[in-house]
Amino acid sequence: MKKILILFILFFILYGCELNNVEDNSTDIEITKDMVYNGVNSYCHKEYDWKDDNSTVMYIEMGNETDNEYQVIFRSYTGAFVYFYVDKVNGSTKVVEYEPNLNVTSEVGTININDYLNRK
Repeated sequence: MKKILILFILFFILYGCELNNVEDNSTDIEITKDMVYNGVNSYCHKEYDWKDDNSTVMYIEMGNETDNEYQVIFRSYTGAFVYFYVDKVNGSTKVVEYEPNLNVTSEVGTININDYLNRK
């Protein structure tokens, strides 16, 4: 009887350890508009060498929002627009440039907006 009780206790100890090792996907927290805006702002300052003294020509604004993503629009000093389509859950971001003078749109790549958020 003692052996069964010991096995029973060991089973629950091991089962409890296994439950602690199960990957938890609940850490995916929806990214907010403010987070997206700040992340794109950080990205544009870094990648486009955007200085705040250019704010009359260069700017960022929030675009359309769907159930799954945010759109953020950056206007560069050349007059081109860069559209950022940010997934609300994982931060995956598609970057699309539009040159209005040439009427040309091109997908330029992807980034993860989480890389540009100042999280502690």
